[in-house]
Amino acid sequence: MRWTLAGCFGFVLISISVALQITQKPRFYGLRTRATAPIYCLVSDKNLKGTVEWHKADKYGADKNKIVPNERIRFESRLMIQNALLYFMDLKVEDSGVYYCSVNGTFGPGTEVQVVRPLDPIKAQYRSQMKDGLIVLQGLLLGVCIGAYLLRRQNLVKDSDSLYEEPETDHIYEGLAIEACGGGLYEDLTAYARVEGAEAPWE
Repeated sequence: MRWTLAGCFGFVLISISVALQITQKPRFYGLRTRATAPIYCLVSDKNLKGTVEWHKADKYGADKNKIVPNERIRFESRLMIQNALLYFMDLKVEDSGVYYCSVNGTFGPGTEVQVVRPLDPIKAQYRSQMKDGLIVLQGLLLGVCIGAYLLRRQNLVKDSDSLYEEPETDHIYEGLAIEACGGGLYEDLTAYARVEGAEAPWE
C-alpha cells in the first residue's frame, strides 16, 4: 500500500514537472500610433515542435478571437516553434487589447497592448482654451438666467400687490354735490318750484 501511494505521488510530481508552461514577453506595451512592436511566445519544452496560435481579447477575461495575419500583423518562427513571434507594424488605436499565444490548447498569460495617439501641444492648448471659454460662457448664461428669474419674480410680486390695493379716495360722485339751500336735499325741492303761470324772464 505504501509503495502504491509513493508511486502515485511520484507520478504526479513527474507530470507537473513535464507540464507545458508558456510565457509571453513583454507582458505590457504602451505605444503610440504608427509604432512597431513584437510579442514573444516562449515554451518551457525546448524540444517541442508545434505551431503557435495567437488570439486577441478586448480585456483580461473577455472572449478571445483568433488573429489572422495581414499587412500590419505578421507571424515569425523561432527555433522549432512556428509563429512564435507576433510582430506589429504601423500600430493603430484599434489594435489595443490583450494578446494571447496558445500551443496545443495551452494559453499564455497574455500581453496587454495600449495604443494612444501622439500628443500635439498646439491642439492641446487650443482645446484647453476652448474648454475654459465654454466654462466662462456657461457661467455668464447661468447668471443671466438667474437675474431674469429674479426680475420676473419681483414684477409678479408688484403686480399681485397692485391688484389688492384699495383706492385712497372715492371719486365716483365728485362734482355732483347739491347745494342744500338751507333745507333738506329732496324734501324741500317743492319750495323752490316755479308758480304755475309765471312768465320766464325772457318772455
